[in-house]
Amino acid sequence: MGTTTIPSCDRRASASLFSRLRTVGGQADPFPIYAELRSRGEVVPAPWGGSVVTGFAACDEVLRSRLWLEPDREWRERQGPGTRWNAPSSREMSHTLAALNAPDHTKVRRAAGTFDRATVERIGRTVHRTTDRLLDTFTERIRTGEADISELVCEELPVATIGDWLGLPHADWPRLRQLTHDQVFTQELLPSASQLALSDAATAELRTYFMDLVRDRRSDPGDDPITRWIQTWDAIEPDQDKADEAVYFLVLFVLLAALETTATLLSTMTLRLVESPERWTMVADNPDLIPGFVEETLRYDPPTHVISRVASQDTVLGGLEIRRDEMVHLMVAAAHRDPARHSDADRFDPERTPGHLAFSGGIHYCLGAPLARLEAQSLLRQLIRHLPRLTLVRPPSMAPRVAFRRLLNLDVALA
Repeated sequence: MGTTTIPSCDRRASASLFSRLRTVGGQADPFPIYAELRSRGEVVPAPWGGSVVTGFAACDEVLRSRLWLEPDREWRERQGPGTRWNAPSSREMSHTLAALNAPDHTKVRRAAGTFDRATVERIGRTVHRTTDRLLDTFTERIRTGEADISELVCEELPVATIGDWLGLPHADWPRLRQLTHDQVFTQELLPSASQLALSDAATAELRTYFMDLVRDRRSDPGDDPITRWIQTWDAIEPDQDKADEAVYFLVLFVLLAALETTATLLSTMTLRLVESPERWTMVADNPDLIPGFVEETLRYDPPTHVISRVASQDTVLGGLEIRRDEMVHLMVAAAHRDPARHSDADRFDPERTPGHLAFSGGIHYCLGAPLARLEAQSLLRQLIRHLPRLTLVRPPSMAPRVAFRRLLNLDVALA
């Protein structure tokens, strides 16, 4: 296959599509815009430089290949001062697991451990109890009219799950949840200056909070992951201050990964359920569809719509020349609707053979995927088991984001 370079007129042509993605309408339903992008080719020019990847096969290739790297600390520094990559929040995130490349990534991921079966089962008992409690509160509220199930249940379950596992004080959970909402702007596709300022402030507060927490656990160890991570890093890093900071970066990563995207998955999954009476009946009559319903939610409208990578060397992707250090933005939500990967891709079908990139791929495959699936399946199972059918009162509002989806409300009523 031949290669082509990207003419500037193509970049200007795609600029209008990305402008539409940033509108209220575009954030509510970006998929027609993604279809237009995809029609231009599986790899298309980004208006600000670099490329956008919309084809499933190309996105999958990039995520699995060691030739494509995270935009790590060294890469961000090369972008120069004054860029969004050198904002304080971005520099802080460059130390977390999500922004590391091998061999640093290998060392930190090994230190983090995994959610093994015993851990998932133990957390699962907490998830079940918490879901029951949250749905009891929600049921009381909805008896008198409509209620926001996103606020009362979908936002609460992830912070209760990870907060309990990490041993975080219950009184701190609401503030930590709000800080994650603000912090994630630094990971957005095109953050504004005001969004970066919010993220910078949130990140600074999270650093203070978790560094204090790590020091407290060091002086008063417990039976919790943070204490175990301190012990692990003490065996790796002789400098105690550096070990404590390594634990802080790990806790920060786990909190951000466990809260924001999981809450969005739960809200989006519930939206798919309540917007269609037929779907509620289908799953209620056949609970074996629950795992498939969760996977189809992850395909149909994943929590993360964009994943970014950097070329480690000059290469060719989708027939286009990509230079070393150039960034590609993988529009995984567009790739999930690629007709070359899924037939009738715009239809929500819980019986579809699973196939999505919602948890990334390769060495950066999501560490918390088992936990996210556990929470989603538990919530869906207990919703259809314990509640009469719910119906959507009004379309939800969306947060002003492109890469990281978030429903600001999900108002429902008894059908």
